[in-house]
Amino acid sequence: MSEDLRRRRRGVELEDAILRAAWDELTAVGYARLSMEGVAERAQTGKQVLYRRWRNRAELVVAAMRHHAASIADDVPDSGELRGDVLAVLHRMTRRFREVGPEVVHGLMAEARDLGPEFLSVMADVMGTILKRAAERGEIRTAAVGRRVATLPIDLMRHEILLSVGPIPENAMTEIVDAVFLPLIRSI
Repeated sequence: MSEDLRRRRRGVELEDAILRAAWDELTAVGYARLSMEGVAERAQTGKQVLYRRWRNRAELVVAAMRHHAASIADDVPDSGELRGDVLAVLHRMTRRFREVGPEVVHGLMAEARDLGPEFLSVMADVMGTILKRAAERGEIRTAAVGRRVATLPIDLMRHEILLSVGPIPENAMTEIVDAVFLPLIRSI
């Protein structure tokens, strides 16, 4: 066995290898057949190493998705207007949906109870940032709105994604923003 194969990986190096292995396993076998054992084997590590970092496969898959394609929270849209920012978030959600496919999204949603509260809070934080910027620009009176109002476009988009097996039509996104969200947020 070579020196490189015997060397123990730790920290970022190990986590990077696991997340790459999880993504590769996900694309090879799909969400339904993905197992912690399969990921561990592909990453050439023990299953217990995975469970020390992620409680279950749903958390591991979300981490692998964020590792493969940066989280929206890493680069919150700033187009200079509320409408453009919210549409940009919805477009990113649909790109992620196309990239991972309905089987993965539907599998994750079926196991959403296995995900920690931080799974959904990421998008609430993104919308909070967008609303704060819009309030600072004077587009809306306040960014201090309830979580349900702030995340309404995200929640409606998730609904579209969950019920969809094909691409999300552009008019669905513009209707969510123009007919539902903007009138509501501007009335507060």
